[in-house]
Amino acid sequence: MPLQGTPHEVLAGLGELTRKVRAAQRGTWFPLLLLGVLMLGGILVSRFTFQVLTVPCPATAPAAGVGCTVVKQGSPLYWPIGIALAYAATAFFYIRRSRNRGVGTPVRPYILTGIALLGVVAATSFWSTRHGIPRPGEPLDFWGLHLDPSSEMTRFLERLVGNATAVGLPLLVLSWVERSRVLLLLTAVYVAIELVPLPTGWSGIPFTSPWFFLPRYAVPGVLLLLGALGFGLAELPRRRNAS
Repeated sequence: MPLQGTPHEVLAGLGELTRKVRAAQRGTWFPLLLLGVLMLGGILVSRFTFQVLTVPCPATAPAAGVGCTVVKQGSPLYWPIGIALAYAATAFFYIRRSRNRGVGTPVRPYILTGIALLGVVAATSFWSTRHGIPRPGEPLDFWGLHLDPSSEMTRFLERLVGNATAVGLPLLVLSWVERSRVLLLLTAVYVAIELVPLPTGWSGIPFTSPWFFLPRYAVPGVLLLLGALGFGLAELPRRRNAS
């Protein structure tokens, strides 16, 4: 139906209609919930895949010729498969929501970005470990670059080519398509936690403990779940008004 009134009233009405459509399209709480649960699930995966191994120390180490303790945790399949399923479930949720409410869905850029970046992360991980996990002191193969595993730059690249890329950057895209400054702030905090992790040992859990990675996944996981709770509570008044 054409809008009646002066041009100023028509523009104001269109602006209000645009805001209502964007509010009806939003479902930010759902992907945050899935990613938060996935992050906390990483704690259990690390716990049940925990191994303490003794391997020969590198020749340059002070204890050369003596066994060094190496801890192995995590599954190479958990994060790629889990994040891929989370994106698939998010796409299904947004599409079903748009059909029920009769509005379009802005989720396509978020899903496509997430899948593309997940492929980059998985390919990088496969390339770095195609000959097996490097032994202590061995250089890390980063797409043909043999990096010192003990350098800060290498550790930063390892953190960057991980959940900061596969989860954080798609959330930035979602904050853009949904015009949400709150989600943008939440994502910035999440990426900062991934790129600048908490100091080792701050929790008092030794690296030989099967729960060593609990803070590593619990802090960003709880952050995402709190974000899901906040967005879910903010959506309740809109549901009441719609009903």
